Amino acid sequence: MHRMTLVSRARECGLLVAAAMLVAPCLAAETDGSHDFDFNFGVWKTHVSRLLNPLSASPTRAEYDGTSVVSKIWGGRANIFELEVDGPAGHIEGAGLRLYNPQSRQWSLNWASSADGQLQPVMYGRFIEGRGEFFDQEVVDGKNVLVRNTFSDITPDSSRFEQAYSADGGRTWEENWIMTFARASGGGAAARTTAAPGHPASRRSAPGEHDFDSAFGTWQTHIRRLKDPLSGSNDWVEYDGTHSVRQVWNGRANLGELEADGQAGHLQALSTRYFNPQTHLWSVSYGTPRDGNLSRALVGQFKNGHGEFYGEETFKERVVLVREVYTPIDAWTRKLEVAYSADGGQSWETNWIMVDRLIGRP
Repeated sequence: MHRMTLVSRARECGLLVAAAMLVAPCLAAETDGSHDFDFNFGVWKTHVSRLLNPLSASPTRAEYDGTSVVSKIWGGRANIFELEVDGPAGHIEGAGLRLYNPQSRQWSLNWASSADGQLQPVMYGRFIEGRGEFFDQEVVDGKNVLVRNTFSDITPDSSRFEQAYSADGGRTWEENWIMTFARASGGGAAARTTAAPGHPASRRSAPGEHDFDSAFGTWQTHIRRLKDPLSGSNDWVEYDGTHSVRQVWNGRANLGELEADGQAGHLQALSTRYFNPQTHLWSVSYGTPRDGNLSRALVGQFKNGHGEFYGEETFKERVVLVREVYTPIDAWTRKLEVAYSADGGQSWETNWIMVDRLIGRP
């Protein structure tokens, strides 16, 4: 979000799944699909039926009940789906970020579980006549499988979601995850399940999982961006706008939204940050409404209030290292600096400086 110079990875239709399955999505429909998920906004009573051992011929399933919340981003061109359910087999908590690509007229689905904070492989697809189909390819228990997500039976107050695996190139499919949704009469956080013993909200915090708590709220932001990084140029452009950050998973993840304007134009982007309770590290990704893809994740942590995150991206057709540094200035002001290195980290060139000043807390 803070780095509008990020170049999202190009995705070519047909690389992830069999060409026959993606012929229709590759042929961009004439209709605009940017509001295909509008039916999903709101708070939902959610039932989950999960196959415990997919692709094993075992029919044993686990059942869960809870709540899901879907919130609008960019006027509907993106949204975040937050799921929290419980059952005899345990607790499931996760978040899905859905982004629309106006060029391909496809959506990307990005899912992460609070168990490890890691984004799963991206799924791509679209809605046709009220039914959404999304595909990717994954390795599951050592097997190379195709994965299909579908949204169907959509009404104003209900819908159905299914995930299925195919180990034979799409000839047969096994449903391993089914969710049914009924619109809740209430709304907001009050509709969520109550914390119980063993529930993540009531357990002991892992070191580092609240490092971004100070970022929650609405901020007035000033941005300086180097127009042409790694070129020797010192030509900077400036923007002013707002930056809002809200918590997910009781602070173990968060979503940031940035909107700013300057002489060089308009900036609009989002960021996702997920905490991994096993490694105590955070992963940070960015997206813009321009192409509907998330960037490669940067990974890092905070020490004494100072955060450093590292990753890589393709910039001007070469792979460069990326570094983000978060620095608190005072209780109401914080700074983010982004730098590139084209020499393996021996030298760094700062290309993005963003200073946030607090407007209000949630």
